[in-house]
Amino acid sequence: MRRLPIYFLIDVSESMVGDPISEVQDGIANIIQELKTDPRALETVWISIVVFAGEAKTLVPLQDIISFYPPKFPIGSGTSLGKGLGHLMFELRKNLVQTTAQQKGDWKPIVFLFTDGVPTDDSSVAIREWQNNWKSTANLVAVSLGDGADTHVLNQLTENIIHLKNTDHTAYKEFFKWVTDSIKTSSESVENNKSGFELANLRSDNLEEVDVSKDLPTENRNKVDDNFVVISGKCQNTKKDYLMKYKKVIRQSMFGGVELGTKAYRLNGAYQVDHTYKELSDNSGLTFTVNTEELIGAPTCPCCGNQIAFAVCQCGQVHCIGDEEISTCPACGNQGRYGAGTGGFDVNRTQG
Repeated sequence: MRRLPIYFLIDVSESMVGDPISEVQDGIANIIQELKTDPRALETVWISIVVFAGEAKTLVPLQDIISFYPPKFPIGSGTSLGKGLGHLMFELRKNLVQTTAQQKGDWKPIVFLFTDGVPTDDSSVAIREWQNNWKSTANLVAVSLGDGADTHVLNQLTENIIHLKNTDHTAYKEFFKWVTDSIKTSSESVENNKSGFELANLRSDNLEEVDVSKDLPTENRNKVDDNFVVISGKCQNTKKDYLMKYKKVIRQSMFGGVELGTKAYRLNGAYQVDHTYKELSDNSGLTFTVNTEELIGAPTCPCCGNQIAFAVCQCGQVHCIGDEEISTCPACGNQGRYGAGTGGFDVNRTQG
């Protein structure tokens, strides 16, 4: 039986921490559950998941639906689309069965790329390799989760770009239903000896095809995703890592008697991360800062419950503090008393 390989290439950068990654995790589980009830899909569809942040890895190797068990998704620092594409192409070269005189090979693979941000690396080399070697031999659907993705970059990979306009629970549910239906129609297509690539109709106000003719080129950033500010912290008590996520907003303020809109970032939440965070993070050594005047809100520690998660040691490490008179930095071991100051100061931020 010829296989229809389905690859999910999923952005797990820090901007996805919290509800977005939970929705993706639940969505993938629902896709598998639904496909297990479809006889055509059971016979033809094989699925793999590749994730990327600052680094990329295979989360689930290519396997049939019956063997597939939905994974727990990690989080990493950075949005290295180039590394994600490079790893995907490695997996395609390794796993695809080619047609020979003795056997029929796999059907043309389908790739669903999910991303919510802009690349923080130079993805041009990987994009050229995709254009030269894979664009005609694989079907890629790029999905912008919210308004932060760089659709000009995505258009260099594929003409099939879908925008998930809203990112609430209902919108995600409708989106993953569309993905499921697209996989079903594609598996039905190969059963009928057609193309094997048949996307379902978009019947939701939350989903739309991107008109790339209106899209303008963006400079290669090779730096930081500006749609979010993410601060990396370490719990003083448990020594576990956590992330504080702030989302960009426009704040109204008066300047010279004129009301102006200025960029700021409002607290979205604080989330504990595990050891895979460092494994998937960009280790280039680049540092970026944000001024605390731009940040609105401060969380409690998601690891131990300390009331202040945003204390900064002289070594630069952000950590939590509680009611103790003397606090200890979990990174450098320095001890001291902390107090509140006036005015803003620069603090290290991640690539997002």
